[in-house]
Amino acid sequence: MSRKLPLAESETSRTACARALVRTGVEEKTGEVLAGAALVERVGWCADLVSGMAGALLDEHWNTTDVDMLASGVDAGGRKLPSNAWMALRRLGWTVAPPEGVQVNDRIVRMAQEQAGRALRSVKWRADLTAGVLATWPADPRKRTGDEWNAVREAIPGGEHLLSTVIRSRTRQVVSFECEKSRLPADVFELEPEHRVARMLLLSTCDGQQATIERSDDRRRVLLRLQLPTRPGPQAYRDWTWVACPITLPPTVPLDAVIHLPTLRVAGGKLRADLAYTHPIPKTKRTGHTVALGVDWGLNTLLSAGTAQLQEDGQITTLGAGAQFRAAGALAKQCRLRRHSEHLHARTDHYTRLADPALEDKQAVLAQEIRCVSERRSNLNDALAWSAARWTVDQAIAVRATVIYLEDLRSMEAGGMGRTHNTRMSQTVRGQITDRMRHVAAESGIAVVTVPPRNTSKHCPGCLTPLRHRKAPDRPTVNGWKWAICPNPGCGWQGDRDQGAWRRIAARGLAHQTKTVVDKTSGIMVIRKVVDKLEAKAVVTAEPKASRKDRSKTGPTRPRTNRPAPRRRGVPSPTRPCGPAGKRPEGHASTGRTRLPRAAHRHQGGHTISRPTTGHRPRGAALGAGFHLHAHASPPRWAEPTPDTTVHMGSLS
Repeated sequence: MSRKLPLAESETSRTACARALVRTGVEEKTGEVLAGAALVERVGWCADLVSGMAGALLDEHWNTTDVDMLASGVDAGGRKLPSNAWMALRRLGWTVAPPEGVQVNDRIVRMAQEQAGRALRSVKWRADLTAGVLATWPADPRKRTGDEWNAVREAIPGGEHLLSTVIRSRTRQVVSFECEKSRLPADVFELEPEHRVARMLLLSTCDGQQATIERSDDRRRVLLRLQLPTRPGPQAYRDWTWVACPITLPPTVPLDAVIHLPTLRVAGGKLRADLAYTHPIPKTKRTGHTVALGVDWGLNTLLSAGTAQLQEDGQITTLGAGAQFRAAGALAKQCRLRRHSEHLHARTDHYTRLADPALEDKQAVLAQEIRCVSERRSNLNDALAWSAARWTVDQAIAVRATVIYLEDLRSMEAGGMGRTHNTRMSQTVRGQITDRMRHVAAESGIAVVTVPPRNTSKHCPGCLTPLRHRKAPDRPTVNGWKWAICPNPGCGWQGDRDQGAWRRIAARGLAHQTKTVVDKTSGIMVIRKVVDKLEAKAVVTAEPKASRKDRSKTGPTRPRTNRPAPRRRGVPSPTRPCGPAGKRPEGHASTGRTRLPRAAHRHQGGHTISRPTTGHRPRGAALGAGFHLHAHASPPRWAEPTPDTTVHMGSLS
């Protein structure tokens, strides 16, 4: 099949990944149908060979000299190294052989070299980061001074725009090593002496002699053909046979996408395929935006968003009052799962300290429960991230916005707000939501740009005056954080803190859009610095309220009945079987919907959605109601209500 993707002038290509499940396979030589367990076993044999050879390569070259040589991009003769990791390793002469007595083809060795080369290339960034932290080790690792922060950023390549949380986490890792060894590590290879090798097959490095993939005529399925061993440790080429595996594509894969060879991995006793595909998407603009959607982060109100428009005279106005995405119930579920996981880890650590062989069975049960809870937390975070991202992009599409501005809070660390609040802040999924938002917005040609978060909630969106934050609008003298009041008499703006923040974010993005830069490696758009001259223009101009003194009639009066009556059917309903006395008469049919299920008590651990009795208490969290009943979002403006056909109908009585 052709790997070329036709593109229009206003389109560009994007490579994404979709997960699929490989359920069965057919051995082409004998026609035998392989069940899921047999297919998982044979792929596992091949993955063991690849991971073993990749681990041997990493053991041999896990040092500073070899990693620097690979990262330099040139070989000993000064020639540029290929971009493929397996080809670069062969150029440098870093080869590996299968175990003695095992026969594999060259494509299996390629996958091992590719996996090891990617790991060696990725550790280079961590090596430079660790070297910079160690070279400028502070007097107090818990708190650096301003000069020490400048020194460590200068010592790290590209440290000027590096997140402070990354430097702090690496510092804490070095402190842990120092507490254990009573000295500082020499480099990252002493700090991370053990490296993990995943059991997977990188089929993208292979050619048609090892694996092929072809799309069906209905474009909804693909046929993956690959060679797999028939026994662990194959001793001859006759122990390798071709297996055809039909795979159903997820509905998110476009019909015109080009499918690439996947990565196979065994997870949870099932064979999963990470399918890479390339498809055309509209090009996004860096500048030239006039309608933007500003997004602000929150806790119970996870997202607050609204639209701002840049007028021809340079003024910025808002379109509407904004919308909110509330996920209090889902976040409460996340909080309970976290507490349940912490309790399980505490019990496991206690059993480990006891060192009693009789407790090994209990430790195994706890380990399995920890894996289950971790998987549930991951699934909940993933569902919440996709739901929030889809809602945000729908809001942008509804108002025809060409850009989404959101504040960059990756470096935010919660502190000083109490242990419960700090933990909730650190457990949010802002990074996942941002990544999903970029993925979904790219399909509609909408740019996603991050802006500096400084003073977005502190200053007034109408005059940039520092706001006074109060507990509630009806309690203007009680200090708080939810309600913001502008002290400027000429402005007088007041409103919810998050509603003012999204106005500031959208106005800042529109005023600084000429300062938007694109990261060369990831393609992410970001505004790194706030310019005072441009920030002075990031003021939201209040639109004058429309008032009409003329109260004369301008149109027909809506017909109304003499007395209010419920809407009824236009024709009588069909006769129903007679039932017990006291039932409601014929008319509106009962929907049969019962109340939301509620549990007997509120201490339910991590298995149902309930409102915790301690810590934060989100409103609207019903017990056992599920995810979608707890992610409340404002509908997009294009969702028009269903026309009321009973407007011109009177009472039947």
